[in-house]
Amino acid sequence: MSKSRLEAFSDGVIAVAITLLVLDLHVPVLTIHGLARELLRMWPQYAAFVISFVTVGIIWINHHAMIGRLRQPDHAILFLNMTLLMWIVLPFTTSLMASYLNRSRGENLAAGLYAASLLLMSITFSGLNRHILFTKPHLLSVQMSEERRRQILSRGVTGLLPYAVATALAPVSQYATLAICGAVAAFYALPIASGGGSQE
Repeated sequence: MSKSRLEAFSDGVIAVAITLLVLDLHVPVLTIHGLARELLRMWPQYAAFVISFVTVGIIWINHHAMIGRLRQPDHAILFLNMTLLMWIVLPFTTSLMASYLNRSRGENLAAGLYAASLLLMSITFSGLNRHILFTKPHLLSVQMSEERRRQILSRGVTGLLPYAVATALAPVSQYATLAICGAVAAFYALPIASGGGSQE
């Protein structure tokens, strides 16, 4: 498969994932308490949407840079990329987190599943990046020093620990889990963290 087909397919899946995130936002039903109160009551939906939207957007930017380094993908790269795309489809866990965040039952499991999906996405991205940079460096379009390749990879693995902590904290506090996931998204949105395509 050509690199262009890999990029086109990946872009399509990511675009669908972002679209599904938007479609999960609904106009609240007006009650006697007024629209403003109903909008405030829906803050978990907005928070989960923003965090997931930013995270998927950053993945798209860094995925473009990662694949852009390739001269030609091999079978392992195609398989790892397909696995990554499976975890990028976040609308389900995002909706689960938003729906259960303020409930008295199921909120911790929902938060754990949300953080775990981000952790799995981060692990797969880092694995794909490592495969390209170190296992198959001869497939790179431009050869890079080992130091430069390690620098690129190190930016990507930074998010692994926070996502792991967020997942572990879910049974204790769903709000802490959401806050950590939001902090990771905010960190990777900064120019200092992007540095040429290595996400969480």
